[in-house]
Amino acid sequence: MNGLTPQQMERLRQIDACTLANTIEQFHERLRNEGFADHSINCLFPNLPNMLGYAATVKIRGSDLPTADGVYSDRTDWWDYILSVPAPRVAVVQDMATKVGLGSLLGAVHINILRALGCVGAVTNGSVRDIPAAEKLGFQIFARGVSVSHAYVHIVEFGKPVEIGGLKIQSGDLLHGDLHGVQNIPLDIADRIPGVAERIAAKEKAVIEVCQSGDVTIEKLRAAVAKNHS
Repeated sequence: MNGLTPQQMERLRQIDACTLANTIEQFHERLRNEGFADHSINCLFPNLPNMLGYAATVKIRGSDLPTADGVYSDRTDWWDYILSVPAPRVAVVQDMATKVGLGSLLGAVHINILRALGCVGAVTNGSVRDIPAAEKLGFQIFARGVSVSHAYVHIVEFGKPVEIGGLKIQSGDLLHGDLHGVQNIPLDIADRIPGVAERIAAKEKAVIEVCQSGDVTIEKLRAAVAKNHS
């Protein structure tokens, strides 16, 4: 894993998701239709700061009751795994239930536990609950929806690859998210992204300024766009 300094991490975190996506495209590391979660995964707190952290992956089930006892036994071994992932961490929870999102692992208690374990947010294809508690903590969440109950939720696996909204995530992947969504930052280019992002933002700003100048012509607009793509 590429080690990034706190300063490099903070520069990455401050980039908005759209500019970040545009910047990653410039490195031709992956196809343009890869590397981000689709619109089924929603940002619950658009007004919170951008989220950036290393993925701690977990798989759960919860819609079907146990075949023996009335409930599944709680387990805490996955907490040790979370601490093995570099900080800051993002809990990534794939719901593999027959009815995805019927029950929620992420409620007030687990959100507080995850925050205490150095997680700055969570991403799940399932549901969450106790929304005010998460927002009060500044704990960012990206989820498919919400649920009133934990149903029969239990941990089935952790530290393995997961898939959330079409985005394949491995343990330790660097994830960024804001109100637009979640994406993976390739670690081998992460330290070069901020400089390129600043140049892209400056070019886009020049086009926008022409549009808002009050004296726009097609010729000026074409010239600005051409310069933006140069």
